[in-house]
Order: sequence, then C-alpha cells, then structure tokens
Amino acid sequence: TLPVELNASNRAMVQLEQGLVPNESLKPAREVLDAAALTYVAATLVAVGQFFRLLSMTNRRR
Repeated sequence: TLPVELNASNRAMVQLEQGLVPNESLKPAREVLDAAALTYVAATLVAVGQFFRLLSMTNRRR
C-alpha cells in the first residue's frame, strides 16, 4: 500500500498543479500530501517492528 499511496500523492499533486488550487496553495497542499504519505511509512515501520517483536517472543519460548 505504501507505493500506491506515494503514487496517489504524486497524481493528486499533478492535478492540483493543473489549476485546481491557486499557486500560493500548492506548497501547503504538497506538505499535507507528504504528511499523509508519511502516515503510511510510519504504519509500515510499526508493522515491521511488531513482526520482529513477535518473532523474538516466539524464539524465546523454544
């Protein structure tokens, strides 16, 4: 889902640059889209961390 979200943010930015918002709003719009994409990065890191935590718990029981 991370590549999909990053691509969606880029596609949204292209549409915004085509005149959907005034030029002075492009930078804030990019910042919001980047922040939205970063939530997916954070969720991915949390999931990987959780996986390794569970893996280490399983290995301790053996």
